[in-house]
Amino acid sequence: MQIRPGEVTDSVAIAALLTALDYPVTPEFVTESLQRQLTHADAALLVAVEEEAVLGLISLHFIPQLALEGDFCRISYFCVDPKARGQGVGTALEKAASELAWARGCDRIEVHCHSRREQAHRFYYRQGYGESPKYLVKPAQPVAVRAGPTQGSQ
Repeated sequence: MQIRPGEVTDSVAIAALLTALDYPVTPEFVTESLQRQLTHADAALLVAVEEEAVLGLISLHFIPQLALEGDFCRISYFCVDPKARGQGVGTALEKAASELAWARGCDRIEVHCHSRREQAHRFYYRQGYGESPKYLVKPAQPVAVRAGPTQGSQ
């Protein structure tokens, strides 16, 4: 097995992996996303391949910190083909990601993993991850202002 940077030519395999992770995407959509990510200075995509087959992926983003010495790395997507799980693919990808994060000046890695993904939680704990106290999310789009009653209306 080899860990290498992802390529646009991996779009079909990556789309299949993301679909298995409950993100139904098309290869065309993934191609467009990959073209943006692969040219972004603060992003990286690693894939695990064996005999030309993509067995897994890990997508990373590097975030500079204003008040702390080290930057941090965020795992945005991490998926191993269900047929390849338990064979060291995820461990190899996570290790390569950790090495890349360290080389980029990061002092930690974070990942958001949905509560229903209990098998993934066990994997992360085995790799040395711990829980963070709280994770909050808000849509980036402006929230519509609710119109309240106007003065004089009854």
